[in-house]
Amino acid sequence: MIRTIILATYLIPALIFSIPSLMKAKLLEKKGKLDERNRLAFEVVSKMSRRLIKLSGSQIKVVGEENIPRDKAVLFVSNHQSNFDILLLLGFIDKPKAFIAKVELMKIPILSQWMKAMGCIFIDRKDVRQSLRAINEGANILKEGHSLVIFPEGTRSKDGQLGQFKHGSFKLATKSNVPIIPVTINGAYKIMPKGKLIIKPSKVEMIISKPIYADEEIKRDSKMLADKVKNIIEENLKN
Repeated sequence: MIRTIILATYLIPALIFSIPSLMKAKLLEKKGKLDERNRLAFEVVSKMSRRLIKLSGSQIKVVGEENIPRDKAVLFVSNHQSNFDILLLLGFIDKPKAFIAKVELMKIPILSQWMKAMGCIFIDRKDVRQSLRAINEGANILKEGHSLVIFPEGTRSKDGQLGQFKHGSFKLATKSNVPIIPVTINGAYKIMPKGKLIIKPSKVEMIISKPIYADEEIKRDSKMLADKVKNIIEENLKN
């Protein structure tokens, strides 16, 4: 519980002190300088994320970062073990990115504004039509050259085991024709188990696999694509 208090003590002032940078990001957006806005938002939020991970006492090992194309947008597809997964992806993968995030996060002051500045898309899983609109919006963002992250399990794992993938979100890749980068997060569930507020130092490994390029057959079958990515992540979890 002490580490939880330490993280909260850091996060709240950090968000407040980030407001001038947030205002700058919004100004860049008004001027149509979206690339500059994205870089600024990523720089601020990734620095904050690394600090939070450090305060948790956890040790992070990243394998395969050389597999990420640097000259184009990608769709990162990751398993979901913890509330810390977003911090890990922001803090330890050096490529600007946004997230397909649940709509409930829009209620969090300042943080939700930074998520908007990064280009995050909020999805209401209870509203099928809104979810479809969000997928189409995400595909357009990818086409414009901005990377995204999805967690196709839809919810966090209680014990680190991989859940079922919802293949609908893979239409982001088939519609935008960007490379898919499978990301395996192993051990993050130990930092903050689902349903608990206690934070424990843990050893976490992030494995970034080689890109998957959707051929014409896969484009016609998003389930086939989801199964292919799931098998890669599942195999990495076994090692």
